[in-house]
This record gives sequence, C-alpha cells and structure tokens, in this order.
Amino acid sequence: MKETTQIAPTNSFKMIKAMALIGILCGLLIVLTYEGTLARIADLKEKALQEAIFKVLPGSTQTQAFSYNKSSFDIASKGDQNLVYAGYDENGELIGLAIVASGQGYADVIRVLYGYSIDNQKIIGFYVLESKETPGLGDKIEKDPSFLSNFEALDASLNEAKSAIQNKIVTVKKGEKVNEWEIDGITGATISSRAIGDIIGKSTQKWIPIIYKNQSVFKKYRNEQSQQ
Repeated sequence: MKETTQIAPTNSFKMIKAMALIGILCGLLIVLTYEGTLARIADLKEKALQEAIFKVLPGSTQTQAFSYNKSSFDIASKGDQNLVYAGYDENGELIGLAIVASGQGYADVIRVLYGYSIDNQKIIGFYVLESKETPGLGDKIEKDPSFLSNFEALDASLNEAKSAIQNKIVTVKKGEKVNEWEIDGITGATISSRAIGDIIGKSTQKWIPIIYKNQSVFKKYRNEQSQQ
C-alpha cells in the first residue's frame, strides 16, 4: 500500500500577525517622522514666504502680517486666516501689500504670491510658491523672463467709486497683449499661463477694493511703530 506524505500546513495566523506588526511599526514610523519634521517644514515655508514677499515688493526691507475679519484688518496673530503682508522700506514707508492666491493649473493647484502697490494701483511683483506644472512647459510660469515681466507694472486700477477693479486681469495669447491689465501668455504653456490670469484676476477682484479702503491701517501701523 502506497504511503502518502503529509505536508504540515503553514501557520497563516503567525504570518498575518507578523504582517500586521510590520504594518503598525511602519505606520508609527511615518507618524513620528511627520510629527518630528512638521515644525521644521513650517519654519522653512515661513522663511520662503518672507523671502518671496521681499521679491514681490521691491524695495521693502521689513514686513508685517495683517488678518482680515469681516470689515477691517488687524495685526495678525498665530493661527489667523485671510492674511495679507504689508511691506515697508527702511524709512517705514509702505511699499505695498503681498497677497497669496491659488487656483487650478494644468497638473494641480498653483499657489502664488503677488505684490500690489496702493499708490500706483498696480501689481508690481509675482512669485510662484507652489506648482506641479509640467517641467519644461508649464513651469515656465516660474522662470520665463518675458512672462514674469508682465507683473512689473500690471494695471489693477479701481473704478471711480473705488469699489471694484475697473478691468479684470486676464491672460491673452502670446503677442496679443494690447492693454495694461492683460497678461501676455506663454506659447506651449497656454493652460498654465491662463491659470495665472484666472488666479490673479479673481484674487484682485476680492482683495484690492478691501485693501484700498483700509490702506490707512497699514500706514498707521508703521507711524505708530516709529513713534515708540
């Protein structure tokens, strides 16, 4: 009579237990790494933002964050939302306001910072804070000199009542810019450059009338600081 060899069954419970333990350990390591680097990442982002403010507000040497609440601005505290950043020169004169704005690009959300001069009613600087646009194409919004020159003196004038933007900022096809409130687009990066026009167009419509109306708050702050 033929003997049959019996194979000991695999202890599946031990395997599952080991896999679960490994999963728990990996998850714990991820959480600990995240928690351990969170403060560092926040500090780096804050430093990058401060450097960007100086870039979009040429001539500024010091900044102050303000938060908007319903109808007025106050000096910002930690955790406040709806922030804008006032930039001042070495004499304490207000250069302008730096404003964060974001919107959908071609690949993902684009987050930008732009500078606004109250006295000239113009956008005077632009910087991309976060973008995942296609390298070599969409990322030209960050480094193309011709495109970036759009934001050296981009018209953001208010209407006569100072209640709204006179002409909405928009992106046009490369070479078709005829008005001071138009952004000359990028050939080969049409969607990305148009996205910038949409982002800044919507943001200026929201923020510029409010900032203009409350400009005394930003100027008063530096006057008070200089008297202390």
